[in-house]
Amino acid sequence: MKLINYTEKWVWEVLEEVLAEHPDVCCCEQCRYDMAALALNNLKPNYVISKHGQVYTKTKMLLQQNKTDVLTEVLKAVGKIHKNPHHLE
Repeated sequence: MKLINYTEKWVWEVLEEVLAEHPDVCCCEQCRYDMAALALNNLKPNYVISKHGQVYTKTKMLLQQNKTDVLTEVLKAVGKIHKNPHHLE
């Protein structure tokens, strides 16, 4: 068995899409992890361990509100880290 946080998976997927649309935003490893961590700290985790749980959670993500919540938090995190990156240049 493996413990999976599907919210984390979704955040990484959405973050990749958002960063692809914003070439002016730093995509270094530090900034990407800062963005993901910031977004995840504001979202409810969705841990699963079984196939049944994975199917249920994937289905739950299809709800528009869940998509909107993840996108909103990712966009806020990208904006905040873009304005104040913590990496060394």
